[in-house]
Amino acid sequence: MSAVLLCLLLAGPVLLAASRPYDDSNNGTVPLVLWHGMGDSCCNPLSMGAIKKMIEEEISGIYVLSLMIGKNVVQDTENGFFMDVNEQVSMVCSQLAQDPKLKGGYNAMGFSQGAQFLRAVAQRCPSPPMKTLISVGGQHQGVYGLPRCPGETSHICDFIRKALNSGAYSDMVQKHLVQAQYWHDPLNDDLYKKHSLFLADVNQERVVNETYKKNLQLLDKFVMVKFLQDSVVDPVDSEWFGFLKTGQAKETETLQESVLYKEDRLGLAAMDKAGKLVFLATEGDHLQFTREWFTANLLPYLR
Repeated sequence: MSAVLLCLLLAGPVLLAASRPYDDSNNGTVPLVLWHGMGDSCCNPLSMGAIKKMIEEEISGIYVLSLMIGKNVVQDTENGFFMDVNEQVSMVCSQLAQDPKLKGGYNAMGFSQGAQFLRAVAQRCPSPPMKTLISVGGQHQGVYGLPRCPGETSHICDFIRKALNSGAYSDMVQKHLVQAQYWHDPLNDDLYKKHSLFLADVNQERVVNETYKKNLQLLDKFVMVKFLQDSVVDPVDSEWFGFLKTGQAKETETLQESVLYKEDRLGLAAMDKAGKLVFLATEGDHLQFTREWFTANLLPYLR
């Protein structure tokens, strides 16, 4: 797989530096499920394969499942661009339910778009139970813009830009373009709420689904990582569940300032008060971190 493909849109290569492994002789570990970002795949040795290997080295005996959406790596990568997100979530729910190693529960870690997809799994599929969800650069309030789509001559980048510019909320684009399903236009709030097939649903924008709210609050922890120099996600506040204020595209608001939080439509306010929400920040661009940072800041939530 080319380096260009690895860097497309919201995937981005993950940088890992050498570090001495943790000394952990306890094999009573909680399984971990990983979901990659757009343009990446479950098993690329430069990204998710490296993450999986590193976690297995750091936590002795852990079972790590890196999700493959499709029958092979090629399908997995393509489906990250073009497969209906709701179908992807349903597929993953079935896969997790059929895995005997997960029946006692599991932790989950999503990278970029994989983070909001795993949150949908938590909200829709409480069995087997997700214990801790770690969002690494996830866009929980969606995105509004493509400030840096690596490879400006890429046909995929050009196609996505044109499709979003011509009508992100048309039935055809919503059904067949993954990024459109978490495209959040603050200037066309009514269109977004009415036609967004995925994000408006999981974020309780139309009606409050009490099951979603109940299931999300079953998490022990919901950890959100923001990259302070992120040049891919627009706005970067989405990584902490913030977003642009409705009706304009300049000022942002935090999660705590949002209607979603004030009305507690998803249970996040209750989770925050219970100490279940964790907001982490790190220097660097999208999905760029060292092994030392990962070990010190994220591994404690997996033990």
